[in-house]
Amino acid sequence: MKNGNLRSNIHPGDAVAIILKKDQATGALTFGRVADILTNSPNHPHGIKVRLTDGSVGRVKEIY
Repeated sequence: MKNGNLRSNIHPGDAVAIILKKDQATGALTFGRVADILTNSPNHPHGIKVRLTDGSVGRVKEIY
């Protein structure tokens, strides 16, 4: 499993698990495919922020 903290590991179309802002307290993950990468920096300690094809926005926790 690749590291979701590095932008270079994430590409549009990748299957990922993200954590939504509203789910940060519970840790519930949302699954989908990356539509857009929103974080511009090469890495982020909490995960790269992405938008999924269904419109959900969150930080990548797992890449499949």
